[in-house]
Amino acid sequence: MASPSYFTMLQKLVEINSFTSNKSGVDAVGKIFDEYMQKLGYESHIYKRELIGDHHYYTSSYNPDKKRLLLLGHLDTVFPPGKFESYKEDDKWVYGPGVCDMKGGNVVLYEALARVYMQKGALENIDVLLVSDEETGSDDSKFVTQELAKRYDYCFVYEAAGKNLELVTGRKGVGTFFLDIEGKAAHAGNHYSDGIDANLEASYKLQELVKLTNLERSTTVNVGKIEGGIGANTISPFAHLTFEIRYATLAEKERLLKEITRIKEHSYVTGSHALLRGGIQRDVMQSNEATQGLIKQIERITKEKILTEERGGVSDANIVSSAGVVTIDGFGPYGDGDHTLKERALKSSFSQRIALSEVLFSYFMAKGDFYG
Repeated sequence: MASPSYFTMLQKLVEINSFTSNKSGVDAVGKIFDEYMQKLGYESHIYKRELIGDHHYYTSSYNPDKKRLLLLGHLDTVFPPGKFESYKEDDKWVYGPGVCDMKGGNVVLYEALARVYMQKGALENIDVLLVSDEETGSDDSKFVTQELAKRYDYCFVYEAAGKNLELVTGRKGVGTFFLDIEGKAAHAGNHYSDGIDANLEASYKLQELVKLTNLERSTTVNVGKIEGGIGANTISPFAHLTFEIRYATLAEKERLLKEITRIKEHSYVTGSHALLRGGIQRDVMQSNEATQGLIKQIERITKEKILTEERGGVSDANIVSSAGVVTIDGFGPYGDGDHTLKERALKSSFSQRIALSEVLFSYFMAKGDFYG
């Protein structure tokens, strides 16, 4: 049995290396989407970038009397050229970089839009943003996403679905920080007492940071990298800690930030000093009444039970949700092995996800809202 045509589109995209730093490859994928989206009547707006791929924003016709829906995806993948670029499929799965994260999601998005376009002849108030640097933290695109989010009432994000085709209603917030600790070098044999041990200070700070973890609140602090010192015969004049925080509520974020500042400012080894760098990369996508209300509406519209989940990992859904937009993630196909050489996506989940989005887009077009 022949595969649906959208797998041909998926193969074309997957076989182009779009590693975040491979600007030419990311832009090649973006150009393909320009061609496809323009066939659906979309106007293309390109945010040109010099060192990373361009961000692509597609707008449909706008009716100010109706709500607006943003569909969000990303063009980049995680492996550099020559590492993992093949595409293959069998009866059950498709394999390759991005088949679930998230070229597969982008294909679901497009195919559902194309079907609604064929039915109605035009698309209205449903726009699309595809960014180029999600896999490295959206350090550039998050500013574009934050600004555009202000125009929208709802956002659907096309990252992979859960194992049981769950939609995602919550994601932890994440921040990455760097503590630079200054001590004083001294000969460990002749002038031990003259030194100020930055490594020792780092060890105290590490333990205090880890104590901030509270698994009952889904809060974690991980010191993932330690550097410091010159050699065994020298009191360490410097040390560096790299750590990450993840949190499920805004209250926990505030607690963590307050405690991190306290730990930074307190000298456990007299005379040592510390500089704190870094910050929040993506704020928490916290499930709330509005999100749960929209899930119930989706169930009413589709006449299906919608399973949901919350995840510890982050996506650009965090950015839009933090801007106050009612956001649901996980509209892409189900897959596993993402960010590995074994990435795959379940073929049957594509048709389910396309059908789900098609129904929702058609309803939204007809009613001008999901609450019509």
